[in-house]
Amino acid sequence: MTVLVVLVFFSATLVRSALGFGEALIAVPLLAFVLPIGIVAPVAVLVSITVATIVLAQDWRHVQLRSAARLVCSTLLGIPIGLLVLRRVPEPIVKGLLGIVVAGFAALALWRQNVHELRTDRHAWLFGVAAGVLGGAYGMNGPPLVVYGALRRWSPERFRATLQGYFLPASLIGMFGYWAAGLWTASVSRYYLLSLPAVLLAIPLGRVVNTRLDARRFLVVVHAGLLASGTGLLVQAIVA
Repeated sequence: MTVLVVLVFFSATLVRSALGFGEALIAVPLLAFVLPIGIVAPVAVLVSITVATIVLAQDWRHVQLRSAARLVCSTLLGIPIGLLVLRRVPEPIVKGLLGIVVAGFAALALWRQNVHELRTDRHAWLFGVAAGVLGGAYGMNGPPLVVYGALRRWSPERFRATLQGYFLPASLIGMFGYWAAGLWTASVSRYYLLSLPAVLLAIPLGRVVNTRLDARRFLVVVHAGLLASGTGLLVQAIVA
């Protein structure tokens, strides 16, 4: 069991360090088959805090501060809406709609590259609120942020660093919530500490991958990841 947890977090961290996102979409669904979600989710957030802290310490010059700040602030506005959605709207409907939007955007972008570009941060709040809604409802605030970064046509370094500028405060807030709810348990700390060496190894490896991707190939990989995420959400909505 422990070996499986470590391997999953190593793989998930490698993807997160290389692309700037994706570890929760990998680690949480896989480990939820063998561990309670009340353990998996807090461990994933602790790993997220670790990755974001190290990446920002190394690459803070690449952070688009205005974008990160606007996304974080607007996310806080979206969280209460997400909690309302969680109570009022069936989960398959929300996941299905999100899957269609994300997968459709990614498929269009792969088919017709440079189909659209956001040149300013004027619309950042829309994506931040969407991230807050999904984060408050289902802990899945990543897809809207990745779509936003792809539309801004950030370089691989800026994309990776700016998303960490968002994920660090968001993850700290989330971990505080887990602590307040009594979900930061001894088991959470144990699995995190056991996974930490693998996480620390995966972070520099992912950085190497990130620096070797040119902007065009990076966007292709990002859109492919979004297509996989959107498809996964659609599958979850159908089988629910």
